[in-house]
Amino acid sequence: MKPATRHPLGAGGAEDAAPLLRVRDLSIAFAADGAQTRVVDSIGFDLRQGQVLALVGESGSGKSVTAMSVLGLLPDSARVSGEIRLQGESLIGADGATLRHVRGGVIGTVFQEPMSAFDPVYTIGDQIAEAIRVHRPAVRGAALKQRVVELLGSVGLGEASRIARSHPHELSGGQLQRAMIAMAISCDPVALIADEPTTALDVTVQAGILDLLRSLRDSRGMAILLITHDMGVVADLADDVLVMRAGVAVERGPVEALFAAPSSDYTEQLLAAVPTLAEIDPLDARTESAAADVSGEGPASTGETTDAPAAPSVGARADAAPAALLEHASVVFRRRGVAVRAVDDVTFDIGIGEVVGLVGESGSGKSTIGKALAGLVPVADGRAEVAGVELAGASMRRRRAVRSRIGYVFQDPASSLNPRNTVGRSVAEPLVLHTDASRAERADRVRELLVQVRLPSEFAERYPHELSGGQRQRVAIARALALKPSLLIADEPTSALDVSVQASVLDLLEQLQRSLGFACLFISHDLAVVRRLSDRVVVLRYGRVVESGFAAQVLEAPTDAYTRRLLAAAPVADPAAQTLRRDAWRALEDAR
Repeated sequence: MKPATRHPLGAGGAEDAAPLLRVRDLSIAFAADGAQTRVVDSIGFDLRQGQVLALVGESGSGKSVTAMSVLGLLPDSARVSGEIRLQGESLIGADGATLRHVRGGVIGTVFQEPMSAFDPVYTIGDQIAEAIRVHRPAVRGAALKQRVVELLGSVGLGEASRIARSHPHELSGGQLQRAMIAMAISCDPVALIADEPTTALDVTVQAGILDLLRSLRDSRGMAILLITHDMGVVADLADDVLVMRAGVAVERGPVEALFAAPSSDYTEQLLAAVPTLAEIDPLDARTESAAADVSGEGPASTGETTDAPAAPSVGARADAAPAALLEHASVVFRRRGVAVRAVDDVTFDIGIGEVVGLVGESGSGKSTIGKALAGLVPVADGRAEVAGVELAGASMRRRRAVRSRIGYVFQDPASSLNPRNTVGRSVAEPLVLHTDASRAERADRVRELLVQVRLPSEFAERYPHELSGGQRQRVAIARALALKPSLLIADEPTSALDVSVQASVLDLLEQLQRSLGFACLFISHDLAVVRRLSDRVVVLRYGRVVESGFAAQVLEAPTDAYTRRLLAAAPVADPAAQTLRRDAWRALEDAR
């Protein structure tokens, strides 16, 4: 596959060609309690054929509201003014029939969370077929079924017929996102709106989705309006960028120029907040030989040595008793009578005051290992030990005492915090369960914890829906630290956060870990985040450890082909460097 070409002026490069989508002086306000709150203020841009335009900014900047206004999908309380023209036709004030034609027929939409965008009751094929019937009622019967299968195959889904018969819960996140793209292109639209299409996806799955979107641009001349907070994704896919803050455009321009010399302080802050991997040349000798390694050829399979330093044996350290330990541990689930080994013969430890990063794709067993150390799932073979206590042989009373030494931060605080409880009650819950502290003592501790995670103490009276995503995650961290744990398990705690919010949460975790001295198992698919926080790294694949060692060593000089694939798939916030990394990732994928 030849390298993708960026198209800052659209297909053909004609700067004066009429844009597919023209937005001028767009302002959006929401009416509530007799007042209007303006959320978008005089935004303007053009989207041309074969162009990827990225709308970038933090939550609340107006990105999604701007995109949804194009499709007329804002609530009745929205007041939209300005100009939105699609192929010369005005969309502001357009009637229902016109907008229904545009939605799916002219502009396809890829939503952020396909599990909630798909109806769980119907099969994937039925839902794609419905989208086709709305715009092309003449396509029916066998021709309709064949069209659905062709679409699923065109977005890189193998066994397309089986996928069409599947319900959403039977597919992985990456499969669902590809199926969502198949639905979006089912009626051959001229443009796509892709709203955070890769958020919370593994780096390898993300790379595949970005490659698919790029191929749609290059093969069909499709225009893409990309909404994202991930600057690595912008560097990988976008031709032009519009940076938004609080509803206002603060900077716009070609992606290479904007990344090389941003003119706005805010853009500089966004770029500075992106965690980075140590620069790895994807064309060095190790990467060039990676294809041979994957296919079983070359030095890694013949026993020849490389110049990479030998990895230390994680789990065979000479330190004091570790905060947590897995030794030849396996976790087995039974599904419909079939034993599924989710974790297989895993050995590693977490030293006192140490951060160990656990990385791998979805289904690799990362979260299962976290649950095993928390005593939430049993270990079938081997042993799991926390604070010197082997969980399998411990009494109920002792397991309860061990759990009081463990804090757990989940990926999505919106679902892990009880919406009916105030913040104060949620943070105090571990104190109620595990201590005899009085109500006044609990209130004092809650205030102390909120201040510790850099939230005002009066937030104790608020409810989760009154807080931003970053604030909710800080509350979740406060709750996890309520009992002063010796081990913190953080399961994807920043994957769905804006880059600047993510940076502040990482700063907080770093500061708290240094000051409180707890050990931490940090589970993430974001290798740059893991590189920043972790002392050591364990790489999982299909429930087994494929590589482990010091973070700098594993993430800068990996010895395993799978680790190299993960690193090559991770986008960096540098368009030129990302082009090289993308080519390296493709070489690894082609060799599989």
